[in-house]
Amino acid sequence: MPSYIAPTKDMQFVLHDVLKVTETGVPGYDELERDFTEAVLDAAGKVSTEVLAPLNTVGDQVGCVMDNGVVRTPEGFKAAFAAMKDGGWTALDCDPEYGGQGMPYVLATAVGEMFVSANMAFNMYQGLTHGAYSAIHAHGTAEQKQTYLPKMVSCDWTGTMNLTEPHCGTDLGMMRTKAEPQDDGSYKITGQKIFISAGEHDLADNIIHLVLAKAPGGGEGTKGISLFIVPKVLVNDDGSLGARNAVSCGKIEEKMGIHGNSTCVMNYDGATGWLLGDLHKGMRAMFTMMNEARLGVGLQGYAVGEAAYQNAVIYAKDRLQGRAVTGAENPSGPADPLIVHPDIRRMLMDQKSFLEGARAFTFWGAHLIDCSRRSDDAAAEGMVSLITPVLKGFLTDKGFETAITAQQVYGGHGYIEEWGMSQFARDARIAMIYEGANGIQALDLVGRKLAQDGGKHVMAFFEMVKTFLKENEGDAALKEGFLDPLKAASKDLQSAAMFFMQNGMKNPNAALAGSYDFMHLFGHVCLGFMWARMGKAAMAALEGGASDTAFYETKIATGRYYMARQLPMTATHLARIQSGADPVMALPAEAF
Repeated sequence: MPSYIAPTKDMQFVLHDVLKVTETGVPGYDELERDFTEAVLDAAGKVSTEVLAPLNTVGDQVGCVMDNGVVRTPEGFKAAFAAMKDGGWTALDCDPEYGGQGMPYVLATAVGEMFVSANMAFNMYQGLTHGAYSAIHAHGTAEQKQTYLPKMVSCDWTGTMNLTEPHCGTDLGMMRTKAEPQDDGSYKITGQKIFISAGEHDLADNIIHLVLAKAPGGGEGTKGISLFIVPKVLVNDDGSLGARNAVSCGKIEEKMGIHGNSTCVMNYDGATGWLLGDLHKGMRAMFTMMNEARLGVGLQGYAVGEAAYQNAVIYAKDRLQGRAVTGAENPSGPADPLIVHPDIRRMLMDQKSFLEGARAFTFWGAHLIDCSRRSDDAAAEGMVSLITPVLKGFLTDKGFETAITAQQVYGGHGYIEEWGMSQFARDARIAMIYEGANGIQALDLVGRKLAQDGGKHVMAFFEMVKTFLKENEGDAALKEGFLDPLKAASKDLQSAAMFFMQNGMKNPNAALAGSYDFMHLFGHVCLGFMWARMGKAAMAALEGGASDTAFYETKIATGRYYMARQLPMTATHLARIQSGADPVMALPAEAF
């Protein structure tokens, strides 16, 4: 069975050496002292290793089963869910007014990474609840908040988001689910939703579904969509549970991975629902969930890769195969361990350098969300909007690649179920698809986010990198290994953006054909920027006499690897972008 150890030391490095959270002035960050974050992360790590990770294989092999309309989760999930609730882990960054602990989102993100690495399918039950909580918190009435949020913060009740229908996925304008207004102010919701994660299960007393539907008078397309609160069990005026609502699970989807999470077909047969937010403005309310969810899915991408990588390292050190070309390194044994071979090192370094860069990138994104929410920082909000499709798309693509590379280290054993590497690959695969398939993320980035607010936010990103380069240009040690590669990559990104500006209007296909490459180009630059910041922080720690020199020296070497071996991919992506639409669109449809 695969193992998992929470990388708390690396998380502390990002929080305190790189982001310097206590020095930022963000309200609430003054409490994030090293001792405090260490205590929280260590406790979460213990839960991850001892409670969640042992259930990961169980969830994969047993999965969820449906019995007379009741969905039962795998053995051990109910006890683990109770432990998560009792430990307060479901309420970490929620509003204290509704029973939350009010901690910063950046700390909840670090904790969330551990829980996903340990058991992605399990963590989705509380993760989706948090998204639904956020939507109600942002758009609900005072009465709705008091009715639902305390129970959702504690996860006595869980939550879902219902978008997709059998005939439409991303194109929500084709939605058929209807909402008929009633005299008492409620609505009758009728329709079918598919791919609903945690749609039905036995972990909570109630499930609060947030459902997109079309109410009369809304017009065509997405502008006519509204968002509704549709509880599985109706809630009485005194807060107690009443009658069962007319919503049911039609079946559990048979999936490639995340078997421990119940992905359901949900049938709404005149179910009672209440409008959340403004009528016909459901997409705005839903995006409150989706933006948070997209950062969380980006986290899933690399967090599963982290677990796969850890096990690949163990295997590479233990498995004896062949001899080092420079001479035997295990002369008393029949062969040397795999890790002596350069190609194995390449695979491990690809994984390690991506994962540590992805962690810093995600924590930075979470920090920007805190700046936006806690300080009303419009610039931070704009930057988050810009990088969200990059976080989601790039990190899940590369996270899946990381899981596959970890599987490759095992050779044939990686393909055998008993070693567990197959599960990591299967679980990671969904992150590239849900919460907006990655091709949609790329289109959103190029088609909307680059030009948002007159291009102000992407220009702010360029200026941020430029300022960092200028401020540190006198540091010779940092310049050669980190600053020069970052400068070259940033120029590639600017050149790509300029190509879209010059060609996008007269030939939209030219921009769209290059959008996926642009998302990856942007992702590499973001990780390069993070690695430059981490390299600087590690060098400063060594100069300051840090006791754990091996940790910081390893950090610098890993960063130099990324800058030398991964960041140059920006030139390839730029060349593809500049080739325009002609190579992509050359064939007529009938030629395929």
